[in-house]
Amino acid sequence: ISLQELMEPEAGTNRTAVAEFTLLGLVETEEMQSVVFVLFLFAYLVTVGGNLSILAAILVEPKLHTPMYFFLGNLSVLDVGCITVTVPTMLSHLLSHKRTISYGACLTQLFFFHLLAGMDCFLLTAMAYDRFLAICRPLTYSTHMSQTVQRMLVAASWTCAFTNALTHTIALSTLNFCGPKEVNHFYCDRPQLFQLSCSSTQLNELLLFALSFLMAGAPVVLIITSYIHVAAAVLQIRSAEGRKKAFSTCGSHLTVVFLFYGTGVFNYMRLGSEEASDKDKGVGVFNTVINPVLNPLIYSLRNTDVQGALWRILVGRQSLT
Repeated sequence: ISLQELMEPEAGTNRTAVAEFTLLGLVETEEMQSVVFVLFLFAYLVTVGGNLSILAAILVEPKLHTPMYFFLGNLSVLDVGCITVTVPTMLSHLLSHKRTISYGACLTQLFFFHLLAGMDCFLLTAMAYDRFLAICRPLTYSTHMSQTVQRMLVAASWTCAFTNALTHTIALSTLNFCGPKEVNHFYCDRPQLFQLSCSSTQLNELLLFALSFLMAGAPVVLIITSYIHVAAAVLQIRSAEGRKKAFSTCGSHLTVVFLFYGTGVFNYMRLGSEEASDKDKGVGVFNTVINPVLNPLIYSLRNTDVQGALWRILVGRQSLT
């Protein structure tokens, strides 16, 4: 096959003439690159340390062996995975001043990022269902949210997320890239890659919109429905302390849902070839860095049960040394 055939979309080939892409990153000046490196390294260490600490507390403390904390433990794993897919690559690029990423590595990064983001969608829905059962169906909660049900919900979430990520990755691999190869982002994502394709992206964009609507729309409807029932049940609680405790647990979850879906809708549920902008980069930073940093703080580090478990782990280690 000649180079000309590779570069022509009409040639009917799925091969690409671009072997690698250049990630333009967040900033251009060396001074700002140093600042970004320090900030993102700090955020990465805080995210990994915070989420792994929460996971350790949930595994070690018997009091936290409940469905709510089972899902929180899974969320902590997702947060570590999500930031690990994108930030270490960006940090290595800042250190080496080499911004290139191979075509295969770009698709791999895209696949794993959307696998973990898709899993987040369904896990947040499972957590809303857990709160609905705990508050609205307390007498049958242990039956309806048994360990088997918990594992089935997580397994089904992984299956749906894997299917979604694989569908988009395969669809993107059918596009031809024949230059330019500069990705206006700090990681590989679909809207920015669409801009570089020299073949039609209309079907890919429709697929992106449709699946994003499905992945976001169905969970949001289920979450809203769950919390309508939860709010009605909580308002019937006579004890002010009881209402406060119930709303506190639900408030943390709703905050994370709002942050996650708000940025996701802005980033993906857009039709048409809009030019990549600094707004997309800002949303990317929010999705990949700020959300994973905030989730432990919003959900668990202000939770007295988790704080107690972390303190006992720390005191236990000190006493052993």
